[in-house]
Formats: sequence, structure tokens, C-alpha cells
Amino acid sequence: MTVPERIDPGWSWDDRLSLSQAVKAGNWLYISGQIALDPGGNVVGKGDMRAQSQRVFENIAAILQQAGGTLDNLVRITAYLTDMSRYLEYNEVRTKFLGTRPPASTTVQVSGLAFDGLIVEVDAVAYL
Repeated sequence: MTVPERIDPGWSWDDRLSLSQAVKAGNWLYISGQIALDPGGNVVGKGDMRAQSQRVFENIAAILQQAGGTLDNLVRITAYLTDMSRYLEYNEVRTKFLGTRPPASTTVQVSGLAFDGLIVEVDAVAYL
């Protein structure tokens, strides 16, 4: 059995946290919940669902690229929104990134996320 490979896109903000942005096990890639932080750890688009969703999917795409894949490799995502009434804003951006080949998905409302100012988080599974 091979040891799962940690995928590190090189972001400095996560160095102090006990997590991997993604773990590759065989052909499967498990992507940790992505939030609207830029590579330096700054919150993007406080209060702006479209801007935060854009950053989240950009982060997912960067991790997939690091692992040798693209957004087309996604098979499942779970989205966590702090306000479900803003789902259509999130979905607009999601559709822009995932197009006509969306993965299986679930979206749930949560009372809060890890850092102040965040309103959306998405985790994912990809098959490479």
C-alpha cells in the first residue's frame, strides 16, 4: 500500500494549521474545505457571495492543477453557506466554473465558518 500524498499549493496562511489542502490516495483526490482566502491569507470579498465563491473555486482549481487535474475531474462537492438565501449567487459562480459537467453535490447552511468574514466554503473529491 502506498502512503497518501499531501498536495500543497504553497499558500503561507495554512502553515500554522494542522491540515492538508488535499490528499491524493491512488487516483482519488480529497480536497479540504476551501474558503475565500488568497494565497497570503487575506479574506477576499467580505460579505460578497459572488467574490467569495469565485475565490473558493479558484482555490479548488489551483489544488487540482497542482495534483495534475482540472475542474472536470471533480466527482463530488459539498458547499457550506452561512445564508441559504444567497444560494443563487453562489450557484451563478459555481455554474461559471463547472459548466455543463457539474459533479454530484450537496449544499447546506451553517451558522459560521472558520474565520471572521467568510460566508462560503466548499470541499471536494476528484478522480484523477
